[in-house]
Amino acid sequence: MDMFALVVLVVAIIFVARSLKVVPQQNAWVIERLGKFHGTLSPGLNFLIPFVDRVAYRHSLKEIPLDVPSQVCITRDNTQLKVDGILYFQVTDPMRASYGSSDYVSAITQLSQTTLRSVIGKMELDRTFEEREIINASVVSSLDEAALNWGVKVLRYEIKDQTPPNEILHAMQQQITAEREKRALIAASEGRKQEQINIANGQRESFIARSEGEKQAEINKANGEAAAITLVADATADAIRKIASAIQQPGGAQAVQLKVAEKAVDAYAQLAQKNNTMIVPGNMSEVAGLIGTAMALMRKPPTSGAGADQSSP
Repeated sequence: MDMFALVVLVVAIIFVARSLKVVPQQNAWVIERLGKFHGTLSPGLNFLIPFVDRVAYRHSLKEIPLDVPSQVCITRDNTQLKVDGILYFQVTDPMRASYGSSDYVSAITQLSQTTLRSVIGKMELDRTFEEREIINASVVSSLDEAALNWGVKVLRYEIKDQTPPNEILHAMQQQITAEREKRALIAASEGRKQEQINIANGQRESFIARSEGEKQAEINKANGEAAAITLVADATADAIRKIASAIQQPGGAQAVQLKVAEKAVDAYAQLAQKNNTMIVPGNMSEVAGLIGTAMALMRKPPTSGAGADQSSP
């Protein structure tokens, strides 16, 4: 009797264990009933019919990174290029992921490699380094279209490394070095050109400034000389006016006669000192006559034009 109870207890435990299933979050379990697809268990506690239902497939609904093995691709210019990448995908339909392909992971891997070879084969070597985003987008587009039947969504593809042969690497390094040397020479020549331009501009500005200075100096000198001449003329005119005014005063004529006589005597004295032979007037009355004539000219009032001539008797 005890043996029977033990057997019943074991059968009950097995029955409960096979009928109760707890599915973790972000997981989906595919159930088959008598070998046929029955449904998908959602996360949480689920009940099954023991010995009738069974869990056939377990899928994770998380985003899965898949490392794509490296492969050799041939570019459009017949250059070998070793490329490897990483693929990110997610199971969106557990039923199709279970029955659409025997191994969707292997299918995605193989398809990504063939698609990558096809895309790179349409490009030249230099473009493969410059247009990695275009390559990644092309691979994702081709994979996503085919993976719909596998219940998988391809999210993105990234190229991890691109390695050309050693001789190509050496040639690329030489090209980069030559390009850098070319840019350095161009920069040096541009610097020398700018230096010559700056020197020429500096000399031109210096010449202009010097000529402007000389011009201004000449203008200032001319203005100064004109001002000096004007001042001398004004002073002379003022002195003449003062002398004329003084002559009109009482005793002015006698003072002028005395001054002229003094000048004449001084002149004769100078001649006597500088020359061995001195010429003197034979009659001193000539000197007095000369003085009188000068005084008459100084007393003569000014006349103007034809009117003065006509008024004369």
